Amino acid sequence: MDVTLLLGGDFIMAKKGSTFQTYSNELKIQAVESFLNGEGSQSAIAKKYGLKSRTQLIEWVRKYQETGGISDSRGKSSGNKGLKNPLKGRPRTKFDSMEEELEYYKAQVAYLKKQYPNL
Repeated sequence: MDVTLLLGGDFIMAKKGSTFQTYSNELKIQAVESFLNGEGSQSAIAKKYGLKSRTQLIEWVRKYQETGGISDSRGKSSGNKGLKNPLKGRPRTKFDSMEEELEYYKAQVAYLKKQYPNL
């Protein structure tokens, strides 16, 4: 069964096995700037640059206005930018003797038993 979703007569969801059109960044920026400079309607600009739908242009304009440019970041991990590793720089507990370490762990067990009495 082939399912196609039609929204507003403008956007058709890709069918199984279909390929997607790719556009260069230069073309994307030209199309966005043409639209922002008032050179035509969304549909007219989309037709002028050979876009399959005006919704593609709308998406590029949104990205351009939010970020100041258009770049394809699909599949690229944002990583841990700005996040600190909670374990890095954390003071380690050092013990002078085995007995001291044993007391430390006994205190941990007692604390956890109080926190989670049903375990």
